[in-house]
Amino acid sequence: MTSVTTTTTVRRVRPTDAARMRALRLEMLADSPLAFLETVAEAAARPHAEFAARVAAVSRGDHTAQFVADPGGRLVGHAGGIAAPDEPGLTLVYAVYVTPARRGSGLLAALVDEVAAWSRACGRPELMMEVVVGNDRAYRAYQKLGFVDTGVRVPHPRIVGLYELQMRRPA
Repeated sequence: MTSVTTTTTVRRVRPTDAARMRALRLEMLADSPLAFLETVAEAAARPHAEFAARVAAVSRGDHTAQFVADPGGRLVGHAGGIAAPDEPGLTLVYAVYVTPARRGSGLLAALVDEVAAWSRACGRPELMMEVVVGNDRAYRAYQKLGFVDTGVRVPHPRIVGLYELQMRRPA
């Protein structure tokens, strides 16, 4: 499934998007360093061939997928989904990002809708995401998309003393 906002197509990533995905990934990490599991330096140091292989791998299949907001030039948004290893009906939503100039434009909803459609097509009727505790802007945005705080708090995977809260919604 592909959705189109007024000037931007939201679709599954393609192998040919590797260079644009790399640029977007570096932007994501610079803009929101607490939200992602690697640093700008780690991502920048990764060889392009390795990055291109990752993009190709998530461009197909039912285990993991990534979706992008593509206005025809630089990519302006991203959201990924991966099958939860311990819960067969659940897709974990990850690496959600909209470039600052496009926030509030409806792209966040379009990206999450694409992950949800893919999840349903794969037989997983529920979505879950983790948000850094204190990131109120993201928390409110995900609430508007129907995600509900489960009350579960987990340690941040990289930063001691920081926690993430889990939010769920139907796909």
